[in-house]
Amino acid sequence: MTVVISVLALIGLFWQVYLQRTHNEKSLKPLGQIDLEDRQGHIYVRVTNNGLGPMIIDRLIFQKDDKAYTSIEDCLELDSRSYTRISVNESVRKVILPTSFLTIFDASLAPQESEEALNRVRDQLNPITLKVEFHDIYDNKMAVERGFQWFSRHEIKEAM
Repeated sequence: MTVVISVLALIGLFWQVYLQRTHNEKSLKPLGQIDLEDRQGHIYVRVTNNGLGPMIIDRLIFQKDDKAYTSIEDCLELDSRSYTRISVNESVRKVILPTSFLTIFDASLAPQESEEALNRVRDQLNPITLKVEFHDIYDNKMAVERGFQWFSRHEIKEAM
């Protein structure tokens, strides 16, 4: 009888360990989101972690005209000194902590700069799509993707 009780207790222990690990994996999951901002001469693209676990970014993939790039500057025809950017690849990985963000692209235009300069940045960003591949601390692979067409929402379409 004591052997049966010991075996059942051992089975119960292993079941509890399995349930605890499953719970930890689900509760420490990162929730990636790509945020776009275009307000008062400040344009940026950020990857935000809205989950409770760290978000370990494996790679950023920018798509433009059916071609894939690993850096946003390869997609843009802007002066590289006019904006800040960050690149992520196999040798340079980034970790985004919960409720934090990583700025991928940031351009701040001075108030004296024209609306034309702002529209040029918007037009350059418009055809790009960003895919972020990342994993959590349990090595579960995830991805989030978003197109940048949002930057052209205020463009005035000329009648033909």
